[in-house]
Amino acid sequence: MKQVLEILGFLALVQGVAGLVHEFTDWNWGVVQRLGFLDGYEIYASVALLVLGIALFAAAGSRKSA
Repeated sequence: MKQVLEILGFLALVQGVAGLVHEFTDWNWGVVQRLGFLDGYEIYASVALLVLGIALFAAAGSRKSA
């Protein structure tokens, strides 16, 4: 379970960074800008993904390794 949380945290962090990079540099990569219902809220969604990634890493760190 700890590894699953770490993988999900890593993916959330990468997608959050990718969304912010897309907004500020116009590089065309990441998932956030491809979701139509987030039009106009890409920065907020990217920051939320960063926070989610940090929370998932914290949750993984608090679990005992099996």
